[in-house]
Amino acid sequence: MKLGDPVENIPRIGPAFAKKLKKMNLKTLSDLLFNFPKSYKDFSKISPIKNIKLNEENCVQGKILDIELERTWVKKMSLVRALIQDQTASVQAIWFNQSYLTNTLKKGEEILLAGKAVIKSGRIYLYSPAYEKVSLKETVHIGRIVPVYQETKGLTSRYFRYILKPLLRGLADKMPETLPEKIREEYKLLDFKEALYQIHFPDSMETAKKARQRFSFENIFFISLFSCKKRMENKKEKAPSIPVNQNIIDRLTSSLPFELTKDQKKSSEEVLKDMEKTWPMNRLLQGDVGSGKTVVAVMASINAVKNKNQVVLMAPTEILTKQHFKTFFNLLKDFNVNIGLLTGKEDKYYSKKLKSDTIEISRQKLLEKTLKGEIDILIGTQALIAPKKKKKSEKKILFKSLGLVVVDEQHRFGVKQRAALSGKNQDKIPHLLSMTATPIPRSLALTVWGDLDLSLITQLPKGRKKIITEVVTEKDREKTYQFIEKEIKRGGQAFVICPRIEANEDETAEIKTVEQEYEKLSKEIFPRLKIEMLHGKMSAKEKEKKMKDFRAKKFDILVSTSVVEVGIDIPNATVMMIEGADRFGLAQLHQFRGRVGRSNQQSYCFLLTESLNQTTRARLKAMIKYDNGFKLSEIDLKLRGPGDFFGIKQWGLPDFAMSLIKDAELVEKTRKTAERILAEDPELENYPDLKRRLEAFEEKIHLE
Repeated sequence: MKLGDPVENIPRIGPAFAKKLKKMNLKTLSDLLFNFPKSYKDFSKISPIKNIKLNEENCVQGKILDIELERTWVKKMSLVRALIQDQTASVQAIWFNQSYLTNTLKKGEEILLAGKAVIKSGRIYLYSPAYEKVSLKETVHIGRIVPVYQETKGLTSRYFRYILKPLLRGLADKMPETLPEKIREEYKLLDFKEALYQIHFPDSMETAKKARQRFSFENIFFISLFSCKKRMENKKEKAPSIPVNQNIIDRLTSSLPFELTKDQKKSSEEVLKDMEKTWPMNRLLQGDVGSGKTVVAVMASINAVKNKNQVVLMAPTEILTKQHFKTFFNLLKDFNVNIGLLTGKEDKYYSKKLKSDTIEISRQKLLEKTLKGEIDILIGTQALIAPKKKKKSEKKILFKSLGLVVVDEQHRFGVKQRAALSGKNQDKIPHLLSMTATPIPRSLALTVWGDLDLSLITQLPKGRKKIITEVVTEKDREKTYQFIEKEIKRGGQAFVICPRIEANEDETAEIKTVEQEYEKLSKEIFPRLKIEMLHGKMSAKEKEKKMKDFRAKKFDILVSTSVVEVGIDIPNATVMMIEGADRFGLAQLHQFRGRVGRSNQQSYCFLLTESLNQTTRARLKAMIKYDNGFKLSEIDLKLRGPGDFFGIKQWGLPDFAMSLIKDAELVEKTRKTAERILAEDPELENYPDLKRRLEAFEEKIHLE
């Protein structure tokens, strides 16, 4: 069998199970083998039945004295009872709705059982225990360290163990080692074959830990290798050298209605210096919510335009795209530039000849002007500028002399995409400035985006008031509602954020949902106020209209999911109320908080929670103490791991591998190892297996 073989071709997996596996995104043999356990249970210690401990997991071995099937008419369930005895005592095992067990387990057979012991009516029972026959040569489910996998309906950990054990036995010798021997020795790592088997079926908890360390290292190593290789390849490309036009930079700076912060000045200098080079700039501009990243982009753009280069700016949503267009229009209307807006619904054009306002323009006309070089700066959504599925009638967008690409909240816009945007006669790759409002710890950023140079804006513009943040428990809810009503009567507006859209019967009733909260606030709490609701299941058109109306003050309170996390600018909003605040990461809470405080008015953020355990207290206390997103992201990394940060999941890293990113020293060491190998052998000709694995890794994350 080959790693790329579909799951339906694997022995023991029929069409029904293949369908279920594919729903879990396990489509190939490789997906199945690298679907590592999320945890383990130690079922290796077999206790005498007389030593069973109540309310704990127990593993026992005994003979089946009796087994029978019962029907309970009250709940219409099937019940299998089995009496198990060893030399010390007996215990009764009960399974619900598993009638097939009377055919699987027979009277007189010796079996192993593992399950929680409970006492009822003075008798000890094992409810729905795991089981395994002692007659088997090697145990899989009991009598050993047992892997526990991510489960879904019809796919249990028992099923995964049943499928994986024979696969690993048959394939382990056929799978090549990918890490060079000197690296395995340097970091004391298990070899691939042993690590793959031990991560699924470890001999001990210690070997499970070592297997995880091997694959954790491997994941980070391949990201580092990928990033370093991209950086090396980027330097071989040619880009237009764009010198700094100091006169235009000084003129723009003096025309701004505010003073640039120290970080804005430094970041601008770094960007402008990069654009002078003859190879493409690859820079990530990280800035806190409202820190003024767009001004840096405007500065880079006007410098490019005045050097006879075109600029394109892409944003993930139409709302954010229009905000950028408005900012560029306001800051550059006196600088003799033509600016185009291209979205799914409207195309606009600001001409230096107009000097006052924008005009509607046809898509065809806008594309023609762009290709002729008559549009200096084109702002649009990425889906339209680089569409995945082109309509036959839709023409590709090309530029006459594209010198700079700016992307917002999309950090993997690589060389190929930039080359595709350039005109047919353009043999140079445009410079790239990528922006993010999610502050990410340096160790994490260097690992995941190691091919990008980093610029940081940690200061907020002068004149912004610090947002007052408070943790609110249920007893103070009423007081908070009263405060919100007063704030709205004074002319402010409020956000109310909920963790989910719909109620989930498996979760506790306390978790607020958008629909429930909207009904409650509209009818019970604020019947005299205007309230609307927003969530991710709405169409883009609906969402945009809601935000437009909110900005125009057509209603007072917006009840929403995390869809408002990035790029929503409502200057009049002064209150952010977050239900179930303990369920969000600090980085995300900070993003929500950044939706208010965007004017000179005092703003407030209320963190509502029912959970005040030690971790929750530490996290929410940090929200009150710090208003610096970078500091909060460092705390979040320590307390929760990196899984909550924007963009990280695209790498497909398992949680245990991502937890290793917390170790900044190891990350740095791993990166240097990758750089050393590529410096010695840029094409990895001496490491064919490593090269193949890297190519597979690149294909999997399809970032280019």
